[in-house]
Amino acid sequence: MSCDKLFQPITINGLTLKNRVIMGSMHVGLEGLENGLEKLTAFYRLRAKHSVGLIITGGAAVNQEGSGGPDFMTIDKEEDIERWKPLTKEVHEENGLIALQLFHAGRYAYKMLTGMDPVAPSAIQSPINPDKPAALTEIKIWKTIDDFAAGARRAKAAGFDAVEIMGSEGYLINQFVSPVTNHRSDSWGGSFEKRIAFSLRIVEAVRRAVGNDYPVFFRMSGLDFIEGSTTEEETVAWAKALEKAGADALNIGIGWHESRVPTISMKVPRMHFVYIAEHISKHVTIPVIASNRINDPQEAASFLEKETVELVSMARPFLADPQLLTKAKAGRLSEINTCIACNQACLDHVFAGKPATCLVNPEAGRETELLLHPAARKKKVLVIGAGPAGLEVSRVAAQRGHEVLLVDEKPEIGGQLNYSKQVPGKQEFYETLRYYRVQLDLLGVDTHLGNSVDERHPLIDEADEIVIATGMVPRIPDINGDKTSAAVSYQAVFEGTITVEELGKRVAVIGGGGIACDLALFLTSRGVEEVTLLQRGTTFARGIGKTTRWITMMELKKKQVRMIGGIEEYRRLENGKVIYKRDGHEQSVVADAIVFAAGQNVNDALAQRIAAKGKAVRVIGGAKHAHGLDAKKAILDGAIAGREI
Repeated sequence: MSCDKLFQPITINGLTLKNRVIMGSMHVGLEGLENGLEKLTAFYRLRAKHSVGLIITGGAAVNQEGSGGPDFMTIDKEEDIERWKPLTKEVHEENGLIALQLFHAGRYAYKMLTGMDPVAPSAIQSPINPDKPAALTEIKIWKTIDDFAAGARRAKAAGFDAVEIMGSEGYLINQFVSPVTNHRSDSWGGSFEKRIAFSLRIVEAVRRAVGNDYPVFFRMSGLDFIEGSTTEEETVAWAKALEKAGADALNIGIGWHESRVPTISMKVPRMHFVYIAEHISKHVTIPVIASNRINDPQEAASFLEKETVELVSMARPFLADPQLLTKAKAGRLSEINTCIACNQACLDHVFAGKPATCLVNPEAGRETELLLHPAARKKKVLVIGAGPAGLEVSRVAAQRGHEVLLVDEKPEIGGQLNYSKQVPGKQEFYETLRYYRVQLDLLGVDTHLGNSVDERHPLIDEADEIVIATGMVPRIPDINGDKTSAAVSYQAVFEGTITVEELGKRVAVIGGGGIACDLALFLTSRGVEEVTLLQRGTTFARGIGKTTRWITMMELKKKQVRMIGGIEEYRRLENGKVIYKRDGHEQSVVADAIVFAAGQNVNDALAQRIAAKGKAVRVIGGAKHAHGLDAKKAILDGAIAGREI
C-alpha cells in the first residue's frame, strides 16, 4: 500500500508543512537534566532531519503555578526567548518546523514541584493529585489569559513557527470547559457558553499577540471519558467557537489523565479514536488533526485517503523510530521500529519524574550519549541468546562493522517477548520481533536458531568477543510436596510444552507479578474457566508501570480472576490442591493444574563455565540481573554492550 497521501504538503495560515504528519506534544523531561537544552535540541533536531511535517514541543508553562515541574519547558519570562532560540535555529537548519505548546496544568500541577498552590476554575481536587486547588479569582483569570498571550509572543520571537494551545487531557483549559470541574456561577461558569469563554478569550488574546499571519493550533478534547463531562453536542459547538475565535487548526485529544478508560496503551486498538476527529471535522472549515494510537504510516495514509481529516498526529512513534517518515517515503516499511504503546519507558518514566526514553529504542532521549561510531577494529562477536538483550547487542555490533554470529537454542528469536505477544492486547510485540528480524538480515548477522552452544564448542575459541544473553529461568519456590508432578512453570505454558487443554478448566498460579497476571489473561482468553493467583504480597501486578497497571487490574477483575494475597506460608502441593497458611489458618485452593510464575533467576551457568576456561565473556540482560529486569532494561543493556565492543 502506498503512503503517498502522507507526503502531500499542506499550508496552514501561511505555514507550509511538507507532509501531513505532526509529531504530537510529548513531555520528555530532558530540560531538567545537566546540559538539558543540548539534549532536548539534539532530540528534536534528529526528528526534524527525518522530515516530520511539524514538531510540537512538550508543554511550555505560561506561568509558574501552571508548570508541570522543574523539568518542564517554560515560556513565562522574557529570557526564555533567548533560551529557546538555539533550539529553533537547529531545527530550522534541518529544514524542519517546530511549534511551542502553551501549557497550564491547572489542578494537575503539584505543589511539591512548583512550590505554589495549584489553581483551577473551582476548588475541586483531582483524584490523581494530593493537592486541592484554589479557585481562580476574576483578576487571576484575566492574568492567566494574558500569560498565554505573552507566552505566544515570546514563542514567536524565539523562532517557533507556530504555537499550540493545550486545551485537552484534563489540563486547566479543559477544566474550565467541563461541568465536572467547573462549578462557578460567574461569567466563567454555569452555562456551556460561559464554561468555554476562558478558552475563547485565550485564543483571541493569543491571536492579537502573534498577529493574523501566524499559525495558532488548539489541542481540544474530543472526548473526556469523564462521567457527566462535556457532551458530544457541546464538543462540536466548542470546535465551531474556537474556529470563530481565531484557531487555525484543531488537534483532537482523547481522555483525561484521570480517566478510567485506556486511550493510548497497546490494549487500545490502532486508529481506535479517529472517528472522533472525523466527526468534529464535519462541522468546521479549518484543518483537523486526528491522534491517539496511530503508529503505522500505511494505516495513517489509508485513513487520510478518505479526506475526512487533514492531518494525523503521531507522538511516541517518533520516540521508537526518528526515521519513521524517511523509511515510509522510501518504501522501507519493514525497517520501521514500530511504537508498541507499552508506556514502560515513556509515560511511566515521566510520571515517576524521570526522563522519557523508549523500550524499543533506548537511544531516544539519549541522542548525545548513545552515539554510534564505527568499530576501531573488526571483531568476530559471538552472541549466545536471541532474547531482547541479545538481539540489540547483535544489531548494534553489526551496525558498527563487527562480524556477528547469533546463536539460540530456541527455533525463533525473541526470548520472553514470545510470551508477551501471546497475551491479549499485547500483539504489538510482533512488530518488535519483525523489526529485529529485518535488521539482522540487513546487517548480515549470521543467525543460527535451534542450536545449542556449550563451553566446548569450537565457536567459543574462534570468537574475539563472547556475549552471553541467555536470559532468565523461572524460579521454582521451595514448597513441600512433589513439585515435579504437581506443578509446571509459566515457561512451559507459554512455550506450549504443556497445552492449555492439558491444564484443565481450573488453574492455580503461584505468583502475582507481571508475568503471573499476563499468564492469567492468557489462560482465560484460551478457555480456562477459573484462574486463581496466589502470592505472599498483597499488591498484585506489582512491577507493572503506573500508567498500565490499573488496566491490567481492571482486566483481571473483568475476567473474574481470583486474587489471594497475604499468604504466610505455602504448606504443600498435592494433586489438584495448593495448601497454604493465611490469617493464621490453613486454607486451600482446588485446581486441575498448578503453575509457577513467581519470579526468575539468572541463567548464567554457561557464562560461568566459559569463564572457568579462561575465556573472557560479557554477560548482559537476564543472564546478569534477573531481579526487576524487563525488556526495557534488557534492550538498553544490549545497546550499551554493542557500543563497548
